[in-house]
Amino acid sequence: MQYWAGTAAIGHPSPSVVTLGNFDGVHRGHRAVLKLVDDTAKQHDLQSVAVTFDPHPRLVHLPEEPLVPIVSLPQKIRLLESCNLDATLVIHYTLDFATQTAQEFVENILVEALNARIVVVGSDTRFGAGNTGDINTLRKLGKAHNFDVVQVDDVGETERWSSTWVRDTLEAGKVAQASRILGRYHTVEGEIVHGHARGRELGFPTANFASDSQGMIPADGVYAGWFTDERGNQLPAAISVGSNPTFNDIVRTVEAHIFDRPDGEVLEDFNLYGQHCAVEFVARLRGMKAFTGIDDLIEQMDADVGQAGEILSGKAPEIDAPQPRR
Repeated sequence: MQYWAGTAAIGHPSPSVVTLGNFDGVHRGHRAVLKLVDDTAKQHDLQSVAVTFDPHPRLVHLPEEPLVPIVSLPQKIRLLESCNLDATLVIHYTLDFATQTAQEFVENILVEALNARIVVVGSDTRFGAGNTGDINTLRKLGKAHNFDVVQVDDVGETERWSSTWVRDTLEAGKVAQASRILGRYHTVEGEIVHGHARGRELGFPTANFASDSQGMIPADGVYAGWFTDERGNQLPAAISVGSNPTFNDIVRTVEAHIFDRPDGEVLEDFNLYGQHCAVEFVARLRGMKAFTGIDDLIEQMDADVGQAGEILSGKAPEIDAPQPRR
């Protein structure tokens, strides 16, 4: 897949089928649209292109209301590439860019930069200054500039799949539910760094992710999941997210205790420091809590590992533990 950072990187555009959106998370609803783009492009011998924006427009227009992206830009690009697209155009979103009228956006991006012959969008698509452009605007401009517009209906099971829904489930720690909307396990990835070595001292050594790791971090708690190292080894893990209240820590961390290594090694002999690794969140085991004594903590950690093993081996369902009542 070609990656274009701005329209200047495109050069001479081939006739194309284009879709546009934030595609945060690249969930199953997005994938349904992207599959239609791919299928339509193949049917008409055209190039398939996705247009997306970075940063997320909401971060630009409403900086006082922070939004945590589900995926980083590099993660999004990889996910879009997995949808068999020929190219992705990433537009650097600024307040200046947002002043374009709907007509200017269509003419500058879809027509001039991408040579669009077919544009595939959802019924709620909005574009142009003040989001004044909608699907009817697009159809009108399509007639003037010789491109067709294909509308995709909402996709979902009980309700429309959306990035907001995914974000809400992750904020609640419901990673198993999030995976059903995403069509895959939610992933956090980054460099493995040195921690406090408390887990090692307790008999549960952990791989600690750097604070600038990519991917939205779910709610505090303990999760069953898969750890993937730089060599591509996928290993079962119990993942802890939070600030370790037992030790009065403040900073939120993501750390994974890897167990049942297939080659029999223990983590002490498995040097991960400096590697770019990833964790996939399968199910939430429990919330984060403070323990009055180390023995109670060790007993709980041992139970967590056992429960995670049951889930990851398929002996227990991938269902998130219910939230405690407040």
